[in-house]
Amino acid sequence: MKEQIITVNIGDRPYRLSVGSESEEQILRSAGKLIEEKMKQYANNYAYKDHQDLLAMVALQLAVDSINYNDQANQYRDLKDKLHYLDKTLTDILED
Repeated sequence: MKEQIITVNIGDRPYRLSVGSESEEQILRSAGKLIEEKMKQYANNYAYKDHQDLLAMVALQLAVDSINYNDQANQYRDLKDKLHYLDKTLTDILED
């Protein structure tokens, strides 16, 4: 797929983005949709002055989610390393 221009709407504003693949396009469209959905959730549940307030809350929530995801990924990586070490140790013992 050659590079193409798509438009993603966020907070009632269109953003033109260039994409190089269908998977990149799908990810950008999904991300835009996710932001819009979260903005609607905040708009329905909290008082706000303008879209900037909603975008700030969505950005904060997504940043927290990202940090939590990275923490979990690191924990799983540590666990995987420990299990690999245990497996290797047990294999060495059983081979002797």
